[in-house]
Amino acid sequence: MENVRFGVVGLGNMGSAHAKNIIENNIKGAILTAVCDILPDRLESFENVKKFTDYKKMLSSGVVDAVIVATPHYLHPEIAVCAFENNVNVLSEKPSGVYTKQIKKMNEAAKIAGKAFSIMFNQRTTPIYKKARELFLSGVIGEPKRFVWLITNWYRTQKYYDSGDWRGSYKGEGGGVLMNQAPHNLDIWQWIFGMPKSISANIYCGKYHNISVEDEAEIFAEYENGATAVFITSTGEYPGTNRLEISGDKGKMVLENNKIMLYTANICERDFCFSSNEEYAIPEISKQTFEFKDEVHGHTAILQNFTNNILFGEPLIVDGLDGINEAQLCNASYMSAWTNKRIDLPIDDEEFYSILQEQIEKESCKKTVKKTNNPSGEYSERWNVKW
Repeated sequence: MENVRFGVVGLGNMGSAHAKNIIENNIKGAILTAVCDILPDRLESFENVKKFTDYKKMLSSGVVDAVIVATPHYLHPEIAVCAFENNVNVLSEKPSGVYTKQIKKMNEAAKIAGKAFSIMFNQRTTPIYKKARELFLSGVIGEPKRFVWLITNWYRTQKYYDSGDWRGSYKGEGGGVLMNQAPHNLDIWQWIFGMPKSISANIYCGKYHNISVEDEAEIFAEYENGATAVFITSTGEYPGTNRLEISGDKGKMVLENNKIMLYTANICERDFCFSSNEEYAIPEISKQTFEFKDEVHGHTAILQNFTNNILFGEPLIVDGLDGINEAQLCNASYMSAWTNKRIDLPIDDEEFYSILQEQIEKESCKKTVKKTNNPSGEYSERWNVKW
C-alpha cells in the first residue's frame, strides 16, 4: 500500500478539521477519498471525494482503508465496529465510547479484524507531558505519593452547549466536562501516574450552564501503595488554571505556565524522617526548570502516527485499549457521584451501564438548541493545552 485512503464520518468541528488537514497534504502517505455526514450541506465544500450520508455505505464501498470517526460520542463504537467488520482501520475521536462495555467491544472487533485502532488523545504528543512522563518513569522523584491536577481552563459559554442537540445531556453526550473536555486529562493522568484502586467523586450538574450534565467535577483516588490523586475540572470558571503537581518520596514536579519545575532531594524523605537527629531538619533540595515553547497541534502527530502504523507498522502513540483506562476513570467518577459511594476499579461494566440508563431516563435538559454556522475546518486554539 502506497497511501492510506481515508474517510471521515462526521463533519462537525473536529471532523472537518481532520479532513482539511489531510486534503492539505499535511499527513504524509494519507489521502482523503470519502466524507460522510447526515447533513448534506456539510458535504458540499468537498471536491474530488466520494460523498455519503450513510456511514455503512461508505465503509462497505471499498473506497477507504481507514476511517476517522468524529460523530457524537454514542456513535463512535457503532461506527468503529462496522468499520472493522468491513476490514477498515479506525481512528476515533475522544472519548472512544461513553462506557467501558462499548470500548471493550470495539477492541475485540479490532483484534478479530486485525486492523489498527487508535484514539485522538493528541495531548500525549505535547512536549511538556512527554517530558513529565519520562521524568516520572525514570524514578527521579522516587516512590509516588500524590498527584494533584487543577484543570479549570476548559471554559465554555452557553452558546457552545446550545450549538447542538446532542450536547449537554446524558442521552446525547453521555456526560459533561469529564466526558467531553477532560478525557484528554484523564488519559494523561493514567498515562503518567497509573490507574488507582478506587475513586470517590462529586459532580455538579448545571452549576454554571443550562445543561443536565456536570460542568464541574472533583475526584479523589487511592492507589495500592498508599498514594492519592486529586482531580478538579470545570467549564464554568474563568480565568481558569492548569496546574499539575506530582510528588514522590524523593521530590516533586510542578507543571504550569508551559514549564516543569523539578525539585529533587539528596535522600529519600522517609529515610530522612526517621534518621535525622534534628527536630526541624529538612532534606537538601536541588531544582531544575524545563521550559517549553507554545504547543503545536498534536492532531497532526496522531494522524501521521496512525498512517505510519498502517503503512509501516510504527507503534501507535495511543492504542485502542488505552480508551478503556480513560473510560474507567470517568465511569467510576460518575458511579461514585450517583451512588454516593467509593468505587473500586475496575468497575462493573454492566452496573455502570444500568445506572447510566437511569440517569438518562430521569434527566431534563433545560437548554435551547440554536442553529450555528457550518464548521470552519480549522483546528481551534481551544484544543491546545492552554497553560
